[in-house]
Amino acid sequence: MNDLKKIIYCCIIILTPVLSFAQKPTTSNFNFVDTALLAANKQNKVCIKDLIVKGTKQTKIYIVYREIQFKKGDSIVIADLYKELEQARFQVYNTTLFNEVKFELVALDSANVNINVQVLERWYLYPVPQFKWIDRNFNEWYRTYKASLSRVNYGIKFVHYNLSGRRDQLRIYFINGYTRNVSFSYTAPYSNKKLTEGFTIGGGYLQKRELPISVNYNDSLLFLPSDPILKARGEFIYKSWYANAGYTIRRGFFTKHIFSASYTYVKLSDSIVLDPQYNPNYFKDPVNSKGIVDLIYKLQYINVDNGSYPLKGKNYFLTLQKRGLGFTGGVNMFMIEAGWNRYYDLGKKWYGIGQVIGSIKLPFDQAYINQRGFGYGDNYLRGLEYYVIDGVATALVKSTIKKKLIAFDIPFRLFPKVFTKIPISIFAKSFVDVGYAYTKKKYDTYLNNRLLYSGGFGIDILTLYDINLRFEYSFNQLGEKGLFLHNQSGF
Repeated sequence: MNDLKKIIYCCIIILTPVLSFAQKPTTSNFNFVDTALLAANKQNKVCIKDLIVKGTKQTKIYIVYREIQFKKGDSIVIADLYKELEQARFQVYNTTLFNEVKFELVALDSANVNINVQVLERWYLYPVPQFKWIDRNFNEWYRTYKASLSRVNYGIKFVHYNLSGRRDQLRIYFINGYTRNVSFSYTAPYSNKKLTEGFTIGGGYLQKRELPISVNYNDSLLFLPSDPILKARGEFIYKSWYANAGYTIRRGFFTKHIFSASYTYVKLSDSIVLDPQYNPNYFKDPVNSKGIVDLIYKLQYINVDNGSYPLKGKNYFLTLQKRGLGFTGGVNMFMIEAGWNRYYDLGKKWYGIGQVIGSIKLPFDQAYINQRGFGYGDNYLRGLEYYVIDGVATALVKSTIKKKLIAFDIPFRLFPKVFTKIPISIFAKSFVDVGYAYTKKKYDTYLNNRLLYSGGFGIDILTLYDINLRFEYSFNQLGEKGLFLHNQSGF
């Protein structure tokens, strides 16, 4: 009951100042002018006499045209006009280049229309101070480590999301604190004249003062703390550097092929692999350093209304990864991972979500660094966030039903050229998750090799730049319950 009071209290604190400034809901993203002029027979076609894009300042205008499935001179069945405009708006908005995307259809006569596209660009340049916990998620940092400020990283992240106006991104990180990280990446999704191919390059250097070396029977991470001598010298027990490059093909609107290669060199403290009380299976070789080659192919399909917070549409992916240049021993691994997500608009502001993801790593007897299962990133059961459940084969099914409670705008005039209002949408939801993680018996823990399940309810708050705050009160099969906070940002 105390946890339930906390979730209500947190929501009241967040929403009180917001609701006091609330205006009417955001105006429609579509405007239809003189449509009475169109032919009465909805199966007739109309010709697009002109297609005009307005509002681009830094973005190259042809980037917007590239994401619209029709062009000047095309014909569209009258009955399909709204569906085509809605689909085009989704595609332009999902470039993440714009805060607002609005379409206007102007009927010239019974057989001809003009389409105007009005966009409002986002702010693209972010030299952002960084202050973040080093643990897997906020909940673990807050509960297990009592929100210790000694377990945080600080520094600066420099990101430009539209460097040349072609949706190319430059990221540079300078991070210090419990870990150190200097890295950069550059991604150009439209690198050829046809805007169908792209590339990415990156590299970095990373140091850590502690390292997860295994999982205990109760599915909690065990860490190797800093060697006192190394710590006195200001040294780290984990050091690595990496370089990567990738190539993408996206000829249509929804399907993308991604090819990438990377090389990572890792050097550990000697005691990790040489001392039996730690984990000699870390690399599956009795060495404290390793060069790791990864070759990856990913097939990705995305056709949703909002890439960061979908309410309708579907997406799926298939990933093939080869680690190492051999087939057995050491860090050699071949992984197949696939996922499918379906988002349903159930009507009357109700929405349903079905998600399935699974992976398998061969051979089954893997080095520790290849055994990650549930508990990292977004691959977890809601309600089991505190646990790490390793495995060489995993399956996870998530189901969610949600209701949009309210949507409104807050006026904001400080940066009128970027945005004049802050949109807020609030959803209530309930959910059920089911999963399974297989591992060989010699690595078995309490939650491996058994059916896992959890459920709960919560509130999602969606706002500008696709920032999403999720408050979730969850239950799991162990009889545990509690409040969990998650956040996602679009920048």
